[in-house]
Amino acid sequence: MTTPSSDVVDFRSANPHALETILAASETRTIIAARDIVDLKGVKLWARDQPVSRALQERLLDRGLKEPLETSLRAKDGLNHERLARELAARMNGPLAALLQPAAAALMAALPSVPLHPVAQLLLTAAQDARPVAFAHAVDAMAVAGAMALARRAPAVVVTGAMTAGLLHDIGEIYMSPDFGEADIGATLDADQYRQLVVHPHIGQLLLSQLTDTRPDVVRAVAEHHERLDGSGFPRCLQGTALSPLGCLVAAAEAALLALREPGASLQHASVALRVVPGEFDEHMVGPLVAAARRAAAGQPLPAPTRLRDDLTRLDLALQSALNHLDALAPDAEALGDGDTGQHAIVRATVLARHLLLRLRAGWNESGLWSPAALDGEAAAEAGAVQDALRWRLRAIERAARLAAGPVQGEAADTLDEVCAGLAGELG
Repeated sequence: MTTPSSDVVDFRSANPHALETILAASETRTIIAARDIVDLKGVKLWARDQPVSRALQERLLDRGLKEPLETSLRAKDGLNHERLARELAARMNGPLAALLQPAAAALMAALPSVPLHPVAQLLLTAAQDARPVAFAHAVDAMAVAGAMALARRAPAVVVTGAMTAGLLHDIGEIYMSPDFGEADIGATLDADQYRQLVVHPHIGQLLLSQLTDTRPDVVRAVAEHHERLDGSGFPRCLQGTALSPLGCLVAAAEAALLALREPGASLQHASVALRVVPGEFDEHMVGPLVAAARRAAAGQPLPAPTRLRDDLTRLDLALQSALNHLDALAPDAEALGDGDTGQHAIVRATVLARHLLLRLRAGWNESGLWSPAALDGEAAAEAGAVQDALRWRLRAIERAARLAAGPVQGEAADTLDEVCAGLAGELG
């Protein structure tokens, strides 16, 4: 995947999605102009200390601004540490309890050190009112990243960085249509929609580096929160030591929380999501969450052996079926001419999909669930979560394949659809 362009968002003009979020929040919060808002020609569009309203939207239409809108507005009654503390306290029960409760006192003690820069505070306040699911996810990530850092006995500066990066990691989503938010990352998206989704870490990086004084390591972690150690993440496909330790931590927290969004998911699902593909995450870094999931699952009844055996057999066949399907449809790259652009696109899609499927298959083999001996003990207890994780990953491979192919038409588009339809195997 190519590196996102630095002009993916221009802060000299008002982003329509961010503006809509701010204006929606202004209906219940007091958001004012901290200074005169002036266009590039020096025309005053909005006066200092004037509360914003829908009229601002019309005045900003197609106008370049002397100063970024985000630095020109303030949320007077916006998010503060007291409100964050109440949000954090509410997370101590529920699916994250086994991870967060042992760290509760330390998380609360560290919270006042999490900076709330006026720009970040404005956008988080707007999200709290206008995009409550996104805001709740940000607080969840702050709590999980902080708890994982604390469990590894990280110094205070690292804990604060982890909590800050968790809180801010998806701030770039405010610049996208809410139709393409993280809540939909597991859904079926076409290539154009997926391209819009995958650029949000870079938007967050630009926002924080250009408009705030956020710590450089936190800014980097925001940029890396969807990257993976094995290079299978986005937007830059970084791998290994190219990723920062804080980026790896926030990426693990993010992946765990995405797994918890699946209906009926438990902390066990989050644990499996971090281990289902070997090499994606640092096993030592994710250890605290894995241990918490085991504590939470202790004493729960195991699934019925007959049903479990049938489900696991079906899953094993589905993974192999998907690989066979790809091999049958993949064009011969060496036989293609330079003009076969559509077929070259299919080659890119099938090569990437096959690589990711093989990684998924390796995780399946390592789980041992293909063996009848796995019907007892911890592996059996996790079997349902493994099935859910693999099903989700097959959907993710479909999106990656479509992104790799790019825009295709005619016969190539039909072939790409056939490739993607086969990735679900018997699990569709």
